[in-house]
Amino acid sequence: MTRLFSGLALGAVALGAILFLPLPALRILACGVAVLAAHEYLRVAQTTTSFPVLALVAAACWLVPDWRGDLALRLSMLVAAWVAMTVLWRGTSVQNAGAQAFAPLYIGLPLGMLLAVHAQGGPRVTLLLIGTVVVSDSAQYYTGRMFGRRALAPAISPKKTQEGAIGGVVFGTLFMILVGRAFLAAPVWSLAVLGALVVAAGICGDLFESRLKRTAGLKDSSSIIPGHGGVLDRIDALLFAAPVFYFYLQSRP
Repeated sequence: MTRLFSGLALGAVALGAILFLPLPALRILACGVAVLAAHEYLRVAQTTTSFPVLALVAAACWLVPDWRGDLALRLSMLVAAWVAMTVLWRGTSVQNAGAQAFAPLYIGLPLGMLLAVHAQGGPRVTLLLIGTVVVSDSAQYYTGRMFGRRALAPAISPKKTQEGAIGGVVFGTLFMILVGRAFLAAPVWSLAVLGALVVAAGICGDLFESRLKRTAGLKDSSSIIPGHGGVLDRIDALLFAAPVFYFYLQSRP
């Protein structure tokens, strides 16, 4: 029951923010979510949490909607400089420095791309992306419970099944086609490919975080959300799915 209530409350807050908050306020909220998720990631990655790393994550999230020219190159150089400085002057191992430098790329950029999707396409298009991920996630769970026989990635997440993944791709893609025709005005074949890619990326994002937690011996990234674990647990699929959707929008005429 706790999981249900906290899930409904979380969904209501997210829906209200997407529909009613102006973009500057939404950017501030997204940066806050990015910092919380990054803090959890650094814990799961078993490396040191530091203010500069969290600041880089927030900066990456904030800057993507204003992506211009060589900003990507500048951000890459900034991340590379962070790795060099932490290794040279703070005595951090290359492995830990690399794990810290991955945080802006893993969390900051995708959430910034989600903001860019909102800025370019509006709330309905943003909800289309999130809805596809949610429908796919639910379909994976229920089809896996009903028909699951073969494990998808037993060494990473024993409960996930190939049948569940197929159900997630089918229902997530159908959702993208049916709703996307009204929101994106794109051909059915294009929406079908987009839906399948978004769902597949989301599944990879889920498995990626599961691998991190299994390596660290953790069940959840944190306990901040009652019954659901941490912020990173809730957005792991979206972090991989958002860039796919973002680049699709960028490629449209």
